[in-house]
Amino acid sequence: MTEIYTYPNFNQDAARFLFAPIRLFIHLCTMKILLSIFLIYPFFAVGQTDTNDSLAKKLVERHKMVAASKMSMPGYRIQIYFGNDRNKAQEIRSAFIQLYPETPAYLIYQQPNFKVRTGDFRSRIEAAGFLHKINPHFTNAFIVPDEVKLPDL
Repeated sequence: MTEIYTYPNFNQDAARFLFAPIRLFIHLCTMKILLSIFLIYPFFAVGQTDTNDSLAKKLVERHKMVAASKMSMPGYRIQIYFGNDRNKAQEIRSAFIQLYPETPAYLIYQQPNFKVRTGDFRSRIEAAGFLHKINPHFTNAFIVPDEVKLPDL
């Protein structure tokens, strides 16, 4: 049988007392490392933010260019014809232009149907007012959401 050698009168409190400076040293070293990481990290983050900011600026500029070339915005139009007869669609568009020359009329082809839509209204209320005005001549007309041309400045 082997004998386990122990120091006489060596208990846990003594061990804590003897190893306290070592534990303190390790704790301070760890704190120094963490503190230096937190002090240096913002310098690296600023560099990344500049890159992200320049990327964001490029994306905003690209969005502005696309929006400017598109020259349209979400709005409303009034649909006065829907059917597969092109000649009838052109007749209705011509009749509308004769009655209301100040309002644009668009002939749209979405296979296999033709649509005649009028106006470039930014709000549904504007479209409803004009719909009430044309209702005696075009009884089947109704309001539809559509991409409308930007108003002239």
